[in-house]
Amino acid sequence: MKVLVIGGGGREHAIVRALKRSPQAPEVFCAPGNAGIAADAPYHDPNKLDGFDLVVVGPEAPLVAGFADDCPVPVFGPSAAAAQLEGSKAHAKEVMIAAGVPTAAYTVVHSVEAGLGAIARYPTVIKADGLAAGKGVVIAGDEAEARAALEEMLVEQRFGEVPVVVEEFLQGTELSVLALCDGENAIPLAPARDFKRIGEGDTGPNTGGMGAYSPVDGATPELIEDVRVRILQPVVDELKRRGTPFHGVLYAGLMLTEDGPSTLEFNVRFGDPETQVVLPRLKSDILDLFVRATTPGGLSGVELEWDERACVTVVLASRGYPATSSSGDVITGLDAADAEVTHAGTATEDGAIVTAGGRVLNVTALGSDREAARAAAYAAADKIDFPGKTYRRDIAR
Repeated sequence: MKVLVIGGGGREHAIVRALKRSPQAPEVFCAPGNAGIAADAPYHDPNKLDGFDLVVVGPEAPLVAGFADDCPVPVFGPSAAAAQLEGSKAHAKEVMIAAGVPTAAYTVVHSVEAGLGAIARYPTVIKADGLAAGKGVVIAGDEAEARAALEEMLVEQRFGEVPVVVEEFLQGTELSVLALCDGENAIPLAPARDFKRIGEGDTGPNTGGMGAYSPVDGATPELIEDVRVRILQPVVDELKRRGTPFHGVLYAGLMLTEDGPSTLEFNVRFGDPETQVVLPRLKSDILDLFVRATTPGGLSGVELEWDERACVTVVLASRGYPATSSSGDVITGLDAADAEVTHAGTATEDGAIVTAGGRVLNVTALGSDREAARAAAYAAADKIDFPGKTYRRDIAR
């Protein structure tokens, strides 16, 4: 089989590596890829798909733009209509309410004053209603912070000309649960926990994610089944009822509250960096699962097989991230890193691998338990260097 992966980040590199572990030995290509992906999956023009059997879309933007609708070969990923679950936070909330999915109370606003008026108490959550690469969410602790966030989103329009969702702040512990979907069934993958803030101790601004681990203490099979029954499957059922069946990966960002799991957000693609710790633990043939998911009901009866070991990934970011990023800084020590290194923001320049974005590399390790995996990931991360290297020392503690 010939498979094309769309994207060029750490998530896509992890998907490429997982596909290459398939016993079917597919030919794997990637577009646009990056310096590291190129060593595993050569570039192929996504407009020339003759002879290809499957396209796997990594990032959300092509899905929201309708890539799956227009592609002449089967696509692992939802249609544009189904992808609005991530393309519009207000739409996602409306679907959740219709499906009876537990989620925080919310109001959609179009002005700063309306936003302030919708806030019942602090802290509160303020979200730009559109794609924002994980950076369009602010937890405001007081009115001054709320006003600043609303002005940035509604007046300065940092994330485009979109409304804002003002949402109740939920107390609890976050959990990410991704599920493979075939338009009818939601099959949960192993849960993961990511670290969104740039600073240790979960301080500073949100990022796309600075690290993750899997499995997660307390995320029992019973809890995951509860998430499937009360959150994932109802959304799949609701989208099928609307005539926009969901094929691909449905990512539920959850808060485990005293009243049970509640939904913070849905994404319509693999999470980054959760993918980097979930897929290395998956022993089932991912190519078979991807192909099955493109057919209505194709995942019926599937049972996934998992590596019992723990997995930890640490993100190495460039100088200035997340506000800015640095490009062209030479990366050294890659060959010395005794762990799986997936590339995110990298390029080749004068024969050297250099930084080319905010999140540069993921350093991932498996271990007998979380501490062993964590120690191995950090030991490898410490061997890699580039000017301005930024990473958290408290991932998976």
